[in-house]
Order: sequence, then structure tokens, then C-alpha cells
Amino acid sequence: MEAVIRPRRTLSLTIISLFLFISIAFSHEIRINNAERRIDLSSHIVKIFLTLKVENAGKTSASEVLLAFPPTQANQLAFLEALAATGKKKKKGYVPLVVKPTELPDAPNDTKYFSISLVNPLNSGETATLEILYVFTHSLEPFPVEISQSESQLVYYRDSALILSPYHIKQQTTFIKTPSTKVESFTRVEPTSRASNELKYGPFEDRLPYSYSPILVHFENNNPFAVVEELVREVEVSHWGNLQITEHYKLAHGGAQHRGVFSRVEYQSRPSFSGVSSFKHLLALLPPRVHSVYYRDEIGNISSSHLRTDYRKSELEIEPRYPLFGGWKATFVIGYGLPLEDFLFESSDGRRYLNFSFGCPLIETVVDKLTIKVVLPEGSKDPSAVVPFPVEQHLETKYSYLDVVGRTVVVLEKKNVVPVHNSPFQVYYTFNPIFMLAEPLMLASAFFLFFVACVAYLHIDLSIRK
Repeated sequence: MEAVIRPRRTLSLTIISLFLFISIAFSHEIRINNAERRIDLSSHIVKIFLTLKVENAGKTSASEVLLAFPPTQANQLAFLEALAATGKKKKKGYVPLVVKPTELPDAPNDTKYFSISLVNPLNSGETATLEILYVFTHSLEPFPVEISQSESQLVYYRDSALILSPYHIKQQTTFIKTPSTKVESFTRVEPTSRASNELKYGPFEDRLPYSYSPILVHFENNNPFAVVEELVREVEVSHWGNLQITEHYKLAHGGAQHRGVFSRVEYQSRPSFSGVSSFKHLLALLPPRVHSVYYRDEIGNISSSHLRTDYRKSELEIEPRYPLFGGWKATFVIGYGLPLEDFLFESSDGRRYLNFSFGCPLIETVVDKLTIKVVLPEGSKDPSAVVPFPVEQHLETKYSYLDVVGRTVVVLEKKNVVPVHNSPFQVYYTFNPIFMLAEPLMLASAFFLFFVACVAYLHIDLSIRK
């Protein structure tokens, strides 16, 4: 009898929970009065700026706004940020908002959602303006897939002329900016217009929730598709006044595959026509006061790099041994030193913390997998990392010269890293200064025992006598 009653109770509770969820969801009705989306396709990193003017048309207050993404775009989403506009005109400001992934039980076609928490709940009839930035990687499809050395690179971009949203939208417009005026074809959804290197879809009036209108843009994009398949950065902290950075790169050209034989003569004699989609140098933005910089690959040091420094920043222009075409790869190492006083500080609670930059120093580069290893001095305890976005964290132990118990290593891992991730992060830890005497005492003890052994050897008579 109990086996029959329990499923009925469970089913009743499920129905009641679903009813409560639906009643709460529709107690306040969000409506988007105007949505303007600007899609920047200037490089292989797709940046989208979305402005939403939302209104609470319901009877109760609303504390969050939902963003919806198709499954394919959700997998390519690298960065998402939302700001709330405050004030007007010259006194206009922006307040950062908390954005978290969320789920809805009735999501159509596996739609992915993100919840934007408002600073102040929207009461009935109130409006708010949201400024949203999201970045996609690997969203441009080369077509044709293979090109010769003398051909330009053409790519596809797939999206929707209408913004995917769970809310009713009164008016919306989409602008698409291409890197050049050479657009092979694009989908026409009335009203559609084109001016120079910009496409305009809309304005569209009174669209129902989850409206979708697929579009396809085929255009020329010869910008370098620099993709770092894996980057391992090791930051070694030494309390003797130095910070040593070592970065291991696995770089690839993520554009259309190169077809045929590479001709260096043609590449150098006709640089504006031959290999226009390839790249032979990259620019790395390093911190100021950098020193002891080196750049090498598996063969050895590469002397074709250039370093420019001033009191604000340092720029390292690196040039691989050969230009990179579509599908070609290169591996290399960049190392440099920094003064510890610029990055190590002491908090109010007595702990020390390292303040360093996350992300990749190479500009306009996508990193498929980034691993940052912060090697703390031996004797460091209670390490913790503070990163402004979700990352995977764990601890390791590394042994170096004269180490006894090993050094604690804080490992941070993140996939799909783009330039907007180049923001500071902190690693906190406690350290007893007495541990700084460990290595000098070990060296002094070793020399002392060595000299004692020498004196003992000279004064001991080991000869055989009658």
C-alpha cells in the first residue's frame, strides 16, 4: 500500500511545485521596449554589444532579467558582462551586474539561459537600460575550407536577424560590421539594408518570445586567426626581490587550411597579394620594468624579436621562424623577470598577496586552454586565489633547488580565454619570514661540514705503521 501512496504523493508535490513556479514566473511580466544589437566581425573574435530597454509590465516587482542563447552559441560563449545604465547624458554612469547561468524547465530546443540580477528591483511600470557585452570564439567558418597562397580568406557567420529572447520585444535592430566592404552574399530579411561595411537588419516591430530568423553572411576576413591551443604560464615568486615568468605556447592558425606548395619568393616579392591571411609576427603586451626577456623555440633562441619598453608598458614583437598559414602550428617559450615590489603586497589581515594579470599577453588571440601556475615560496601556507570569473583551481607541490618540503603551487585553469579576460587576479597566502633563512643556513651548514671534513682529513693519520 505504501508503494502506491508514495508515487502519488511525489506526483502531487511535483505538480504543486510546477504550479508555484509558473505562478511566480508570470506574476511579473518583463517586456523589452527596444533592443539594439551591434555585431563586430572585424577579427576572428566576435564581439556583440547589446542594449536593452526593459520595462516591468506586471503587477509585482522583478529582480532579474533573462538572456537566452541557442546551444551552439552557448558552447562558443567566452565572456558575458552586463551593466546597468544610471543617470542621463553627461552624468551617465554604469553599474556592473551579477550574471549567472540558470535553467528553465520549459526551455525550447535546449536553449541556454543566463540570469542578470538587477541592483534595485523593477517595480510595476518602471524601466531600466542594460548594456550587455558577450564574446564568441570559433564562430567564423572558413569557406572555402582550403585556399592557396594567393587567395583571400572568406568566412561564414551564422546568426539570427531577431534576438532570441524569452520576452516580447516591441522594437529591435541588428547591425553587423564586417572588416572590409567585400561581402560575397548575405541573407535578406525585410527590412534589410547595407552601407559600406555594415549590414542593418530591422527595425522589427512586435516580435513574440523566442522568435528566430536565421541569417548567413559570407564575407572576406584576412585578419590573423591566431589561436593558442594551449598556454602554460608559470609565475614563480621569490621573496629575494624577483618574479620570474615562463610561458609555453602552442600556437596555430585557425583560418582556412593552406593548399599547395609554399613559395617564399612569391611571399616576399608580393606581400600585398601573397599570403594576405597569414601572419608572421605577433605583439605581446608585457608589464613595465620587465627585464631578462628571452624568446626561444625547440631549436634555440630567436633573435628576430623586438622589445620596446617605457615606464607604462613593455611591448614584445615576436616573429616565428616561418610565417603561419591556415592549419600551420608553432611552439615557443617566452620568459622574463619583474621586480617583486610591483606585484606583491600585504593585506590588512597580515597576509601577503600577489596581484597579477590573468589571460594571454598576445593581442587579439584566442586561448583554447590556459593554465596559470603560481609557485609560492617554500613555507607558504593557506593559499587562496581570487579571480573575477569562474576558473578551476587546485594545488600542487614543486621541488626546486635546496627545497626540503617543496613549494606550494596554485594552479588556475580556464578554457576559451579572450583578451577581455586580461584582468587582475590575486593569490593570498601566509608566510613566516624565518623561512627565508632556511636556504642560507643550509648553504652555510654544507660549507661548514665540508671544511670540517677537510680539516679532519688533514689531521687524521691514516698511514699504516709497524
